[in-house]
Amino acid sequence: MGSEKINKLIIGFVFLVICFALDRFSKIYILNILNNQGQVDFYINQYLNIYLVWNTGIGFGLFSSENNLFYNLFTAIITFINFVILYFAFIESKIKSFLLMIILGGSLGNLFDRIYYRAVPDFIDLNYDGYHWFVFNVADIFITIGIICLLLSEFIFYKKKNENN
Repeated sequence: MGSEKINKLIIGFVFLVICFALDRFSKIYILNILNNQGQVDFYINQYLNIYLVWNTGIGFGLFSSENNLFYNLFTAIITFINFVILYFAFIESKIKSFLLMIILGGSLGNLFDRIYYRAVPDFIDLNYDGYHWFVFNVADIFITIGIICLLLSEFIFYKKKNENN
């Protein structure tokens, strides 16, 4: 294995650990507030609130279920997808690899919660004029940013590839 590939893996792993750690620290902070005050419900400004909800589903609370079979099935699927992301991070170019590691860092943060708490703590509530977006967490931010940047990089690389032909 070449030194360039090893450097890519090390830097990618650092990205993953930073994303995972920031997610964990944010959730630990929110859960400490819950333990000390009994609830987490803070008005920050007219667009942002901190409000804790426990998500047993996947992204944005989709497929939430109290049924253990569905919960365990989705957890197994998420685990498998994480291995697929790790594989692609290993074989892709440097920038795509870093973006995949950011996605994986966020995904592992939520997977940890699914296994440890049997639900994912979501607490960032964006709203405008009484309309609320889905409540989410820091891991979801990393996943979303990683996916958007990965899509943009695909368009840029596709455009460059077509210009060179």
